[in-house]
Amino acid sequence: MASDALIELDHISHYYGARRKQFLAVQDVHLKICEGEFVALLGPSGCGKSTLLRIVAGLTAPSEGRVLYRGQPLRGINPHATIVFQTFALFPWLTVLENVEVVLRARHVPEKLAKPRALDLLDKVGLDGFETAYPRELSGGMRQKVGFARAMAVSPELLCLDEPFSALDVLSAEALRTELIGLWTGGGLPTKAILLVTHNIEEAVYMADRIVIMEKDPGRVIADFGVGLRRPRFRKGTAFLETVDRVYTTMAGQTQPEHVELGAAPGEGRLRLLPEVHINDIEGLMEYLVKLPGPHMDIYRLTDELKLDSDHMLLLTEAAELLGFATIAQGDMTLTPLGETFAEAGVAARKAIFALRVRRLPLIRWLLDKLREAELQQIPWSDIKAELEHEILAEEIERQMQIAVDWGRYGELLAYDDGKEMFYLEPAGAPAA
Repeated sequence: MASDALIELDHISHYYGARRKQFLAVQDVHLKICEGEFVALLGPSGCGKSTLLRIVAGLTAPSEGRVLYRGQPLRGINPHATIVFQTFALFPWLTVLENVEVVLRARHVPEKLAKPRALDLLDKVGLDGFETAYPRELSGGMRQKVGFARAMAVSPELLCLDEPFSALDVLSAEALRTELIGLWTGGGLPTKAILLVTHNIEEAVYMADRIVIMEKDPGRVIADFGVGLRRPRFRKGTAFLETVDRVYTTMAGQTQPEHVELGAAPGEGRLRLLPEVHINDIEGLMEYLVKLPGPHMDIYRLTDELKLDSDHMLLLTEAAELLGFATIAQGDMTLTPLGETFAEAGVAARKAIFALRVRRLPLIRWLLDKLREAELQQIPWSDIKAELEHEILAEEIERQMQIAVDWGRYGELLAYDDGKEMFYLEPAGAPAA
């Protein structure tokens, strides 16, 4: 691997929103990508991965810090980088060949050179014979291949991939990953480095030479290490599984003392967001864990046995920690006595336990306090939204309130009338937490 740095992010931070309502999305990130590197930027949804990718591509200017390309400050669009997005973003009225040619024409490449180059790229990605087909005639995997061909048409030094396999079915995604790695290792890509954004842990270990792990609230780098596995990589190999387990251990972290784990309520500090998981999934996880013979369960093995997406498993892990149903240490999950009681309880007892635990969560505690203080113990959605706009982004408010309502309904603490857009306090939520 060469030591020349293509791109360097120097203490990058980025805020969203106006001056009085700024939200820190990415905090003090330093990242360097060198020639010959395939780097995976890995982290949970909302940790700022795509924001960093847009900064690398020059589509977003950072609020703080510098972006250097080959040692020179980057201003505006990065002419040496292209992005493949998770959505195919093809022009439906153009053929496969025309979708690739249009990029070359935008770069003022003469038609007599553009067509042969486009045909060569389509051949490399396995679309020879589909030049005259339209996007509607192609499968998802084939449409994404057109996206790869189009991205490579301008011979970028840095190829940026923003979760390019997430919209594909399992088999198409696996085939495309394998083909991309074959092109990269075989010298078939006209690029000097690749930056892959993903939340899929196995995908990162399978494809990348180096993994950079991010954490959210705010987005920041918590680990950066080389994978060190030879290609081809075998998913069932011991070294592969050990590397995946290492990543899970890093991302899952370790259960902190309760005052740290719960975080703050609105207006009291940085708000701890609720993990987006359904009650049924929490119940199912607890029921599965209580039947296991040993006290500890490796999170990676658990993810594999339950056939879950790694991002969803980590959200479930976070929910179990917040509720006090499980603890995390060294990549293992351990059911607490309260978690065992919840798993073995009947419906009514489960709801009572859940209600007691949910009341402790700062966001729900804040919402219940508001309802208790309100006239008729009801509050319009617009009032709650107005208060939270100073804490989190608008799109996150709706998501957080939906989780709060789902969890609050299960615990019979609060209700919500969608027609009237009104929150209500239930009798069980009336006593002070």
